[in-house]
Order: sequence, then structure tokens, then C-alpha cells
Amino acid sequence: MPVSPDATDPLVARTADFIRSKFLHEGSGHDWEHIRRVWQVARALAQHTPQADPLVTELGALLHDVADWKFHDGDEEAGPRAARQWLESQQAPEIVILAVEKIIREISFKGLGVATPMSTVEGELVQDADRLDAIGAIGVARAFAYGGHKGRPLHDPAVQPLQHDTFESYKQNTAPTINHFYEKLLHLRERLNTPAARQVAQERHAFLEQFLAQFLREWEGQDVGQL
Repeated sequence: MPVSPDATDPLVARTADFIRSKFLHEGSGHDWEHIRRVWQVARALAQHTPQADPLVTELGALLHDVADWKFHDGDEEAGPRAARQWLESQQAPEIVILAVEKIIREISFKGLGVATPMSTVEGELVQDADRLDAIGAIGVARAFAYGGHKGRPLHDPAVQPLQHDTFESYKQNTAPTINHFYEKLLHLRERLNTPAARQVAQERHAFLEQFLAQFLREWEGQDVGQL
């Protein structure tokens, strides 16, 4: 069924339907439901940011994973190209296309030692919405979905987390999923752009810490040792 009732603009509605059909059964945690949540959270954050262009915000959210570099051999331009192709097919204004391309080009986490500032307010909203979906209970589930998709082990205490001071280093990372918590997820709260997103992040970040503590306790059988 089309998702247009949730949209505020015909182009947004068509884009939502396009993305839903493309990613409905994706299994790595970058599926339609992830994109839908990012879209809805970006819209909610925009309510606190009247200077943001609603059309650019919604299209940026819907198209932010249209061709993620992680699934296109590390090609950082795959996403902007795919977004442009879709938006041009819909006769979107060039100024909107450029703004959406910029969001997609800038949004990704590129390593703990790499700054990833957004150059537009719309980009800040989409980045915050995307990062909120990477923490909390859903963030945990998505991390392990992606790790399984890539054939990574859950945990290996012998493999230490890395700082990743370059995007290339981050791209080439094949560490166990638990390392991803230390290399990215636990640092997202401090990298959010907006007060509203930071407020939501408090509870989700606390859940990450609680989950990790319990995971490592069970990994070592500490709870069983008390029998």
C-alpha cells in the first residue's frame, strides 16, 4: 500500500513509495522501516527548527540510504548519483537536488577521529534522525543485523576497538560487532546537532551502556558463576 498519507508534498509521497518498494525486504538493518523512522524523526525535529526547508529535509531523509557506500564497494558518490537520478526523473528543481545530494554526501559517520559536520540545517536534522536510529534498542538490533549480513562474529576479546582516524580506515574495518559499539555507537550522543535529538538520545545511550554491561557479563559467564 502507498505511504503517501504520511507525506506533506506529492514529490515526498512518490519518493516514499519508491524507497519503500526498493528497501522493503532489505535485511541488513538499512531497510524501509529504518528509512521510515529517520523520515518521521527528521520531520519531528523540524518542528523545532522553523528555518529548515521541509521539502529538502524530508527528501534528504528518504533518500539518505538510497545507495549507501557500504553496499556499493565504498563508492561515496553512489548515493548522490542515485538520488539525482530519481529526483531528475520527478522533475525536481535543481536547487532541491543539490541540497539533497549535499545531505547524502555529508551524513555518514566516517570514523571516530573524523569530523562529520553538516553544512545545512536540513542536513543536521537528517543526520540526527539517522544517528538516533543507531542507538537504543533498535540500534542494538540493527548493529547485529548488519554484522550478521557481513558475516562478522559477535565478539572477540582479542580484537581491540580502533580509533579510525581516516574514512578509508573506517571503510575497511571488519571487526566484530561489539567493537562497533566502542568505535561508533557510544559516541553518537555527543555528536548530535540539535537539543531535541540530544534529549531523546539520553535514554537510548543509557540502554546501550546497560546492554553492553549485560552482554559482557554473560560472555564471561559471570551470572552463571553465581549459581
